[in-house]
Amino acid sequence: MPALKETRIDPRAVVSDGAELDTGVEVGPFSVIGEGVRVGADTVIGSHVVLEGRTTIGSGNRIFQFASVGAIPQDLKYAYEESELVIGDRNQIRECVTINKGTEGGGMVTTIGDDNLIMAYSHVAHDCTIENGVIMANATTLAGHVTMEDGSFIAGLGGIHQFCRVGRLAFIGAGSIVVKDVPPFTTVQGDRAKLVGLNLEGLKRSGLSEEKVSNLKKAYRVLFRSGLVLDEAVARIKVEVSPDPNIEILTDFVLGSKRGVVR
Repeated sequence: MPALKETRIDPRAVVSDGAELDTGVEVGPFSVIGEGVRVGADTVIGSHVVLEGRTTIGSGNRIFQFASVGAIPQDLKYAYEESELVIGDRNQIRECVTINKGTEGGGMVTTIGDDNLIMAYSHVAHDCTIENGVIMANATTLAGHVTMEDGSFIAGLGGIHQFCRVGRLAFIGAGSIVVKDVPPFTTVQGDRAKLVGLNLEGLKRSGLSEEKVSNLKKAYRVLFRSGLVLDEAVARIKVEVSPDPNIEILTDFVLGSKRGVVR
């Protein structure tokens, strides 16, 4: 059995007696880890990082200098309820990122899954859900209650309105302002963001076969370019497009949207 890695805390860091650090955790100089914070094995915390509140961080993460993780929400309704932030494994949280914990109005928890990249100066507000393999480029902002599904991508300086959902493998162009739900597998861009097509590069990178991509192209044309209302478009897709789990993901998403979808 391999030897466990040693936990290393720079003597200039401040770690509360009420914090829990697993094996192999590294903490850089001048970082502050508050009471109630739990950090999983082999997570590396750079210098000048602040971790606070009821924050649980999984294993193999890397948090870079000047990040603020677990602070109270920027929400005037927040009444200091004991909400939390839960972060999974193998995430990269880059310089000056801010991530806030949840509120009573949003289920009490902000959640970040596994294998995400949150680039410098980005903000994740209260009660957001970031699933797995998501990329937030530099200076992107999620308002409260935003969901970003698996493999979605928001390019630099983009912003997403509260309560919006971003579907699986969707791509949001640089500088875009999103005020409605972004359908899975699509690309949107602009102020206010508009649909410009499927995220073909993302679909290719995900390993989807040409047949599955072709199916999505057919469904996209019916949903967004036929002029049909959504219910009629979905009914037509069921007749004209080969059955496919990705088609179901797309149609279920648009039918289930509460804010309406970007078109």
